[in-house]
Amino acid sequence: MAGIIPPFTHATATEKVKAAQALWNTKDASKVAKAYTPTSIWRNRDQFFSGHPAIVAFLTAKWERELDYRLRKELFAFTDNKIAVQFWYEYRDAGEADAGRTVWRRCYGLEDWTFAEDGRMRKRQMSGNEVEIGEGGRWFGDGVDVDAVEIGEEHW
Repeated sequence: MAGIIPPFTHATATEKVKAAQALWNTKDASKVAKAYTPTSIWRNRDQFFSGHPAIVAFLTAKWERELDYRLRKELFAFTDNKIAVQFWYEYRDAGEADAGRTVWRRCYGLEDWTFAEDGRMRKRQMSGNEVEIGEGGRWFGDGVDVDAVEIGEEHW
């Protein structure tokens, strides 16, 4: 992901978004953190933090709660060194699983990214809203290519 550097074109911004999607879908917090500057600033909903150790801690805890996590990101807008992304992800709630229930959730949201000259992200802001979905309402089931799913305008 760091090899794609600003200033962005439509093609390179799209490539950057899809590289981030693939990286996040690994659910490897240490690997994901390397795509960010060492002092990268994050706002994720109501949480504010910065730096690789905080990013790794946040993502590790996130993916312990969000089982079977599957993410899709799409380019929303871009400028020379900024990209806005629309995303959707689904997961099975670990807290519910611990209680013997299977509850699936989908998060809809937007991210605002600012990049350093070397292509690593130096700022990430995320806003998202979650809804509970049934098993039959999942878009990103096992074996499904998240990029092949048709997402209707009502969800954009």
